[in-house]
Amino acid sequence: MKKILVTYASNAGSTAKIAQAVAAELAKTAEVDILPLEKATALEGYSAVVLGAPMILGWHRGALAFLKRNQDSLSRVPLAIFVTCMSLTKTDETSLEGVPLFVDEKLPKPPKNSGRLSFRENYTTLKKYLMPILKAAPAVKPVSIGVFGGSLQYFNLQWWAAIFALLIVQAQPGDKRNWKAIEAWASGLFKE
Repeated sequence: MKKILVTYASNAGSTAKIAQAVAAELAKTAEVDILPLEKATALEGYSAVVLGAPMILGWHRGALAFLKRNQDSLSRVPLAIFVTCMSLTKTDETSLEGVPLFVDEKLPKPPKNSGRLSFRENYTTLKKYLMPILKAAPAVKPVSIGVFGGSLQYFNLQWWAAIFALLIVQAQPGDKRNWKAIEAWASGLFKE
């Protein structure tokens, strides 16, 4: 039986709950360990890895560091990545740099003017969100990147993150997690 690691970074717990849902779906066909990033110190013995983290001022720094630090090991096993965010500009991309994208259809919003994106709309495109992840570990090519809504409560964030989310991204507080989309993405991972 396959053994899969689901590891994650979470600012206030909502990404951890998504990681748990992904792990539960994968556990239907494989043995799964779920660990926060700081406890995922050894990747030996896993036939696949799922790495997830939220977007606030870019993808979570701990997740990027994990990706860079484990680039060699992650280049030898299938890796799936998931990203949580509160705002996403609708684009037509279904892949980026050859990596298939799965985007929760309830998350993206069309731009006000499709010919010219505002600063916020440009900042919240798939390309702006995901290219730094792909560039962080060029030897690693994920089998899929899932992009899902997160949950945001300003009082759970550090002051600088709350200001950024409020003023730049203009994210509205609330819960945008779509459990059916998360389960659908997870159920399609690592099929042979």
